[in-house]
Amino acid sequence: MSLATIQCCAPIAREPLSEGDAAELATLLKAVADPVRLRLLSMIGSHTGGEACVCDLTDAFELTAPTISHHLKVLRTAGLIDGERRGTWVYYRIVPETVNKLGALFAPLAEPATV
Repeated sequence: MSLATIQCCAPIAREPLSEGDAAELATLLKAVADPVRLRLLSMIGSHTGGEACVCDLTDAFELTAPTISHHLKVLRTAGLIDGERRGTWVYYRIVPETVNKLGALFAPLAEPATV
């Protein structure tokens, strides 16, 4: 088999990330790189009504409330979740636009390669 007949794998992206997009995605990836934060994001997204009270989230972990609050703050700072205070509790919801950016990054990886 000659080198001319060997095909390389198909590219996974249409074009490389810009510096700004790479920095933004790195922030998002850092935020979800922690198992607790990834689980929190999953719990909020799958909660009935699309939002979850912090009081519902803390019971699922063997962590203190301040530790859970720290993880929620990291997710919120990254723009992955948003919160609304109602009385003494904060209710969190997913920010779809931001989460979709992560999905768009990995979507080409899920498509079968055409060779």
